[in-house]
Formats: sequence, C-alpha cells, structure tokens
Amino acid sequence: MPGPSEAPLSLISSQMMAAQQRPSSRRAASATWDRLKSRPSDPLEQYGLPSKGETRLNDFKAQENYYNKIVERYMKFCASCGGGDGLEKAFASLSLSSTPTPSPNPAPPQSKRSGAPTLGPRKASSAQQTTPPTPQADLPTILSAMRKLREALVASHRLDVFAQRAYTFIIHASILCRHFESYHPALLYLLHVLHPVVPLSEPELHEFVGYHVLDLACRQADLGAAYAVKVAYGHRDPAGRVEVVLKSLVHDDYVGFWRVRRAVDGYQKAVMEWAEEGMRLHALKCLGRSYLNAERQFVEKMAEATWKELVDKGVGWELTGEGEKVIMRRPKPK
Repeated sequence: MPGPSEAPLSLISSQMMAAQQRPSSRRAASATWDRLKSRPSDPLEQYGLPSKGETRLNDFKAQENYYNKIVERYMKFCASCGGGDGLEKAFASLSLSSTPTPSPNPAPPQSKRSGAPTLGPRKASSAQQTTPPTPQADLPTILSAMRKLREALVASHRLDVFAQRAYTFIIHASILCRHFESYHPALLYLLHVLHPVVPLSEPELHEFVGYHVLDLACRQADLGAAYAVKVAYGHRDPAGRVEVVLKSLVHDDYVGFWRVRRAVDGYQKAVMEWAEEGMRLHALKCLGRSYLNAERQFVEKMAEATWKELVDKGVGWELTGEGEKVIMRRPKPK
C-alpha cells in the first residue's frame, strides 16, 4: 500500500494532467470573437491588388462580374451627386491625400480599444457600421477597384473586346476625377498594347490620342512630345480644338486658351485644368505689367476666376471705390 505521503502526490499529478487536457478559457473566448467579427461586405473590396499576390481576379468571368459592379457603383455615385455642379464638386473634392492605398488582402475592422473585446457590440460602433458612405467617400473605393481590375487584365494577358471596353471606361471615369495615376497608364496600355491587337475605331482612336496629347501638353508641360504623338498617330480633330490648345500653350495665349476651354467637352476640359493655374498666373502678370488699374469684371474675365477666388489664391491687388475697380500698381510720387 502506498504511504500517506504518496497519496497527495498522485492527486497533484492527476490534477496537472487534467489541466493540460482542458482547453484554455481565453483561447475559447478568442475563437468565439473571431467568429463574431464582421467581414467586408463591400463587393468592390472583396479582392486585393493582383500586384500584391491576388489571383482570384485572373479568371475572365470574375473580371466581367467585377467590371459590372464597378460600373453600377459609378452610375449610382453620379446619380447621388445630382449631376451638373454637384458632380463637378464631388470630382473636385477628390485629392491625392484622400485616396487610400488599397491593401492586398482586405482585413476585417479591428477594435480601437486596447483591452479584451467584448461579445456585445456597442451601439455607437453598430451605428457607425450601418451608416451608408457619402458619395465623396465612395469615389476612392471606385478608383481603387478600377486599379484592381486594370492590374488583373494585365496579369491575365487579356487582349479582347472586353479589355478594350473596360479600359475605355476606366480612362473616361478617371479623367473626370482628375486622377492621372489611373488614366495615364490606362491610356498608354490602350494605345500601345490593346490597339495593335484589338483596333479602335477611327473616331475612338483620335479621341484617346487627343487625351494623350492634351495630357502631355497640359499636365506634363512637354509640348515637343505632344506634337510628336500627334504626328505619329496622324491625329485629326474635326473641331480643331486640340490644335488650338497646343498653339495657345506655345504662344502663352491666355485669351485663346480660355475661349477654347469653354468650347471643349467635359473630358478635354478636365485634362486642360492641369494647365489652368500656369495660364492664370501668366495672365495676371501681363495685367500687372500693363495696367495701373482696371475694372474688376475685366480682371475676372482675363483670369477666368472670380475676385474672391483670386484673393484666396494670394493676389495682393486692392479693390477700391464701390468694389468695381482693381488697383494693381500705384504711381510713384515724383
């Protein structure tokens, strides 16, 4: 028989073995919380970037479904802005700092509290999750989805009519958003890779070559490259507006630049906006060197901006009298 001192030892050893076999309560709570975490419900965020390892978008059918979702969200965004001035303001509100860098694999939202998570969600967080995003907040998501689709088309080496249609849509939408990170590589891929395999129609070719020429001249300020591309593709603009823009930039003709800006379509106008500040500054310098004072309406017309916009941009001229005359320089006393 074991002695009295051996009984407690066997009891302690049996308790230790039972403790090792029993699952930890902390691990069970963590597993329960993982099951309760909400996954991203936005269909545009269900994929990561193909350049970061995402392969699910390499399937052609998945690409077409994803493209339809992007188009649907974009049309809803345009409708929610009300069109016209509302849509223009929504596009203008987009900046580079507000465009998030998409992650390769969308992660579930994490709790901001450093302590252990509670099983019962707070009302504030629940209300925050159910609040629909504003149109301005929805635009970066659309641009991110366009990039994912574009990378998937390149990764899958898809060169067909669908790829052409997807690229033309991406170029049009991102030009209106003034997002050159999206439309510039898409333009190059459409003209240099897709067009030789799936030719664009003649009007479409001249349209997208025109965007490329305007981007080189207005955003990149490379007039030589703009003329080279225009000649290489034999670009012809029935209205001659692209040629007028190039001549206005070459001769610093701000009057002709503003005149053609009022005549072009929305896409060409959006690309021309990259050159507006430089042309406006040149116009103001010309006025400042030519006049001591001038009528306010004349200054606004030459600068293509209201007086308030000019003041916000740092113009130091004075407005005297009843607010109808601008003092640019005062004569020096003799």
